[in-house]
Amino acid sequence: MHYTAAIFDMDGLLLDTEKVCQNAFREACQYLALPMLEDIYLGIIGCNSEGIKQVICKGYGESLDYDILRYEWMKRYHRIVYHQAIPVKLGVIALLDWLQAQSIPMAIATSTDKKLSKIKLQRAGLLHYFTCFSNGCEVKKGKPDPEIFLLAAKRLNVSPRECIVFEDSSNGVRSAISAGMQVYQVPDLVEPNAGIRALGQKISTSLVEVLCHLQCSKL
Repeated sequence: MHYTAAIFDMDGLLLDTEKVCQNAFREACQYLALPMLEDIYLGIIGCNSEGIKQVICKGYGESLDYDILRYEWMKRYHRIVYHQAIPVKLGVIALLDWLQAQSIPMAIATSTDKKLSKIKLQRAGLLHYFTCFSNGCEVKKGKPDPEIFLLAAKRLNVSPRECIVFEDSSNGVRSAISAGMQVYQVPDLVEPNAGIRALGQKISTSLVEVLCHLQCSKL
């Protein structure tokens, strides 16, 4: 693999936030006497706010008051992520340190808004690794559209084909591949199906394994 820059997703890839978010959604559903539709929830992973709304409203039907559900959901989620350091995923620090030692500039491409993404990374001690951000609130179309990754490449001042992307979600993988980038996928809550696996990304069990692959490719 030849690359001159690296782009990372954040939630579920660098930070172990997906379970926190899922639990907050479950608690909000319980509070509002709504069913917890696991398949519908898993379909939002990697989406921006508008994509999340579309998936949930379609899954729960016209009777859902989405604004109330989102308020109760985010109230519980923000109570944690604004005030606590979310644990980093296995292998994150070692991979970031290695890329930094290789003088590879790094960016974040996340559906999370810029303010909250920086708070999360700062509390986790990761913010200093990244030179720029591309956030879901800055693009018209969220993942799986390639816009968010193309914006990250533009801000890194590199060609999309010179970028290596690290993602956990299938929506993110489709987005990065559509942008013409090289992709490593480390699944979190959802394993990629046969259609996603056929896209040609490298699939690893952890960022520890990813780092081993990258180090071997340099030999």
